Amino acid sequence: MIIARTVSTFSLLALLVACGGPGDSANVPEAQPAAATSADIGDYVVHFNAQSTDQLPPEVARAYNIVRSKNRAMLNVSIIRKSDNTPVVAAVTVKATNLTGQLKNVTMRKIEEPGETAAIYYVGETAVSNLETLIFDIGVKPEGDDGLFEVRFTRQFYVDP
Repeated sequence: MIIARTVSTFSLLALLVACGGPGDSANVPEAQPAAATSADIGDYVVHFNAQSTDQLPPEVARAYNIVRSKNRAMLNVSIIRKSDNTPVVAAVTVKATNLTGQLKNVTMRKIEEPGETAAIYYVGETAVSNLETLIFDIGVKPEGDDGLFEVRFTRQFYVDP
């Protein structure tokens, strides 16, 4: 019994040594900081994100007429006035391109949620492929403001399991 346990322990130790570890010679990629999800544009803050639509709960997708799929990306944009922390109506345009320069069609539509915690946001969808990186150029013109503000961000999408 003692011999079997000793052999087992040495076998496990040999296996661990053979696997290496995060030593000097290990090729472990460095963690990247999370990308920005908002931008300060003067009197406003633009919040944005992009995700595959299969991540949406089914009831949310149904409520907002969004097709759930790993091959579809959804862009969500909202604009908040800093002075009173309230959502504002804005003209929102999007130009999305992948790394090969292919233009992706993203038509934004406004969604308003009335009530005590009123919200205004803009959503748009487009098809994506596995490992495709999209560069989103967002134009924002808040209602009643003469300024046109631009925000750019990049997201990579993973379609395959």
